[in-house]
Amino acid sequence: MNLLLYGAPGSGKGTQANMLRSHFGIPHIATGDMLRAEIQAGTDLGRQAQPILAAGKYVSDDIMIGIVRHRLGEPDCAPGFIMDGFPRTVPQAEALDGLMTELGKRFDRVIYLQVPVEELLHRLSGRLVCPACQRTYPPVTTACEADGSPLVQREDDKPEAVRPRIEIYLEKTVPVLDHYRGGGLVSEIDGRGTIEDISRQVLAAANVRVVKRQTA
Repeated sequence: MNLLLYGAPGSGKGTQANMLRSHFGIPHIATGDMLRAEIQAGTDLGRQAQPILAAGKYVSDDIMIGIVRHRLGEPDCAPGFIMDGFPRTVPQAEALDGLMTELGKRFDRVIYLQVPVEELLHRLSGRLVCPACQRTYPPVTTACEADGSPLVQREDDKPEAVRPRIEIYLEKTVPVLDHYRGGGLVSEIDGRGTIEDISRQVLAAANVRVVKRQTA
């Protein structure tokens, strides 16, 4: 089971990624986590990426594809994976397609959690985060359920920063989704409602491709 997971900031993507990871027993691969792991391990790719990130710039597509190639070659990815945060552009998607072919893999489903912009703004503008484990909570929460840390509001979750983040995400994501729609891979899920209802829809979308593969 190889999945691509998309959703704007505030869409609940992290919650659904954790659900999919637990349900299918496959790793959740987030771009930021991969970069930090490469840097911490002191790999060649990590050494290339570190000064770029330190300068607040974006890592090149070549470096990102190299990091993704290295991560997908790890044993825990053999049964499948959930890719989160990559690809962000059509050229990255095309490069990833080539890598998947090279590795003898293919994507089973591209899942997009769709939430109206105004709802995203409402969710993010008051969202709080645990500085220790990065779990997010609604505004009324005071402390992290996992470790008891006092919650804080991230700079990029403040009202004046939220709308540009969402607009940039949507501007870049829509063309990538169109790239995968040609293969009939994209499932759009309404990201409003209870977590349980959304999870049921996400699982149903993920399992559609499995059923098709088994009956082909």
